[in-house]
Amino acid sequence: MDFVTAQGNNFTTSGNNMVQGTNFIANSTTMITSSVPPLSRYENQKRRDWNTFCQYVRNHQPPLSLPQCTSAHILEFLRYLDQFGKTKVHNQNCPFFGLLNPPAPCPCPLRQAWGSLDALIGRLRAAYEENGGKPEMNPFGSRNVRLFLREVRDFQSKSRGVSYEKKRKRTLSSTNNNKSKIITVIDDGGDGRGTGTCVTFCGYGNIGNGN
Repeated sequence: MDFVTAQGNNFTTSGNNMVQGTNFIANSTTMITSSVPPLSRYENQKRRDWNTFCQYVRNHQPPLSLPQCTSAHILEFLRYLDQFGKTKVHNQNCPFFGLLNPPAPCPCPLRQAWGSLDALIGRLRAAYEENGGKPEMNPFGSRNVRLFLREVRDFQSKSRGVSYEKKRKRTLSSTNNNKSKIITVIDDGGDGRGTGTCVTFCGYGNIGNGN
């Protein structure tokens, strides 16, 4: 998902490419290699999202600070991001409303996909607390934000003909079930001298589990 990064007072779209900086000694061509392990993709994305939100707050009119942020400001931020979305969301009066694969283009707007917004809120909620915010005061976890995301999900599922129901995990049967079980029974003929027959049965089941 593409979000925005701030450059001065202007916002521009940014991709998923991250520029990794390198440090050099002044007046030298020797490069310093850092021993700090690289951040995971999730941590990098969380850091970029948090910086984007902080820049949005700094450029907010009227002026706004992080401690002053409420759920209303979070919803305002999410609606602001829609202008950078890449997901076609059909209006109810569009002839392609509810079609999974529309046969032709239409003038309906592009929005941020529900899944991207949901993941974004999860990262920002974690970043808020990692940067000193109190969990009980976290605006990203407020009821209003959860309801907004649910409404976006429900409308986009109807508009785009996409089901957001969770898929059930397939239960993989053990490969041992296909292995033959060989049981050997010795019949001593009842005389205790081992003069009977030896019979071998072949069947199917889990070897070694007593079945």
